[in-house]
Amino acid sequence: MRKFRWFVIVFIPVLLFSQPRPVATYSIVALDEETGQLGVAVQSHWFSVGSVVPWAGAGVGAVATQSFVKVDYGPEGLSMMAHGLTSEEALNRMLDTDPAAEVRQVAMISANGDVAAHTGENCIQAAGHQTGKNYSVQANLMENATVWPAMAKAYENAEGDLADRMLAALEAAEAEGGDIRGKQSAAMLIVSGNPTGIPWKDVVLDLRIEDHPDPLDELERLIRIHRAYQHANQGDVYVEKGETELALIEYDKAAQLYPENPELPYWTAVTLADVGRLDEALPMFKVAFAVDERWRTLTPRLVKSGLLPDDKAMMKKILAQ
Repeated sequence: MRKFRWFVIVFIPVLLFSQPRPVATYSIVALDEETGQLGVAVQSHWFSVGSVVPWAGAGVGAVATQSFVKVDYGPEGLSMMAHGLTSEEALNRMLDTDPAAEVRQVAMISANGDVAAHTGENCIQAAGHQTGKNYSVQANLMENATVWPAMAKAYENAEGDLADRMLAALEAAEAEGGDIRGKQSAAMLIVSGNPTGIPWKDVVLDLRIEDHPDPLDELERLIRIHRAYQHANQGDVYVEKGETELALIEYDKAAQLYPENPELPYWTAVTLADVGRLDEALPMFKVAFAVDERWRTLTPRLVKSGLLPDDKAMMKKILAQ
């Protein structure tokens, strides 16, 4: 329970806040049965939807709280599930003490996969939800009532990891018309299925698009970049272990996922040069230097940090690119 007390403390300022206007939203909460990962994904015509709607705790559950948002459903719902309540028990307990329950829309899923959802009678139409195995989709203030069934179908038929499948559900909602007012922000939060008790280690993905004309396109782009840096970070781990070949594989995957960024192939070049494969590294240095001369300025500084050998002939060849 120590990790959860930390979680609540961090977000105490948010708990005092309850949205005075409807966060017109479509969202999904889901459990990946294979990995145990829990996730929430959301899109809304509301600024910074990621700061109020999605909540998740590794090994505990996930919550989406929307419509006339009462943020408390997120952290308090997670706390109840952490203490052994099912998602239905946690949700019902909170609804029973909420005088404005009929304007709330909430979905909860536990780490065991049990799902509960509520759409209050006074949520602005079109509003509704649909639950399935290990997931719930919900929406309010939509252009039409086909949004959440389309989300459910898309999620069930999608391939890929949890992020891919939740994104497919959001894209299906938008294809059905989405929020009647338009679109503005999006977010996705995924936590590990193997909780460590260290909150920052248990977050697999945490992305927010606060204000954007095409938030789902931007979310998709950031998921791709996130994956690129996951590979780059793993490459760094292999470098620290002296496993250069494995590091190069990870760096190559990172560069392929994010080709528009010269930094990722630049660090691949540094690794290659450091292990004596200068001929392979030189074209990568050349590309980076052509994009921005500051990479050339940076390169000699890596010698003192031990990232490149103190070899003047080598450095001359690199800087000549």
